Amino acid sequence: MVENLSMVDIIEDIGGEMYDPLREYALEQLKSEGLIDDAWDAVDLFERTMAEYAGSNFAVAVDNCTDALYLCLKYLNCDKNQDVITIPKRTYASIPMVIHNAGCKYKFDDISWSGAYQLDPYPIYDSALRLTRGMYIQDSFQCISFHRKKILKLTKGGIILTNDREAVEWFKAMRCKGRHPHRKYFYTEEHFDLMGWNMYLHPEDAAKAYLIFRQLPEHNDDAGGDHTYTDLTEHEVFRTNEG
Repeated sequence: MVENLSMVDIIEDIGGEMYDPLREYALEQLKSEGLIDDAWDAVDLFERTMAEYAGSNFAVAVDNCTDALYLCLKYLNCDKNQDVITIPKRTYASIPMVIHNAGCKYKFDDISWSGAYQLDPYPIYDSALRLTRGMYIQDSFQCISFHRKKILKLTKGGIILTNDREAVEWFKAMRCKGRHPHRKYFYTEEHFDLMGWNMYLHPEDAAKAYLIFRQLPEHNDDAGGDHTYTDLTEHEVFRTNEG
């Protein structure tokens, strides 16, 4: 049983990389409970569980919240529309970066927020510090973060909540280099028609996230807000690239 693993067992240095056997244990645990048949089923299980919990029709798991926001910005063609996106001046540094790197423009505003805020005028919400039942903002693209300092303490991960079925299919292909493992296609069976990115949540991490999620309360307080972060307008790099 995983409870009997020593710290040496839990973290080993193999080939210069940190190895976490709990990830493999999580897959085997879900198989033993009859919840999944193969590894990719763990991603689907976690997505369905998160959608039901949050109140959205769908959820798409990715490797982090920043990439979740990037996919949403690209899906909504923010780089072509060129609307200036308003964000709080007190937020995580990757937010103006991801907007800039997606080919979009941003401007800072003095916004008070807790848990989540909108990338105005788009229906995209950075909800990195919120995870509670019924949290979904209807007809939005709501992006959640998983991290040891967040509510769901996975090493790294994110998810997009949405009611948009078309967007879900696009997100699932684009997160995985244009592939469709969620449809159980093997690599040699793929027909590539999209130039995607490498942003998927590994099945092992999805399984581990599911087991961690089962231990969370139904309702959780926000993990922070504007008071959690410093003022990004104090940094020249963010001022220079603003709007």
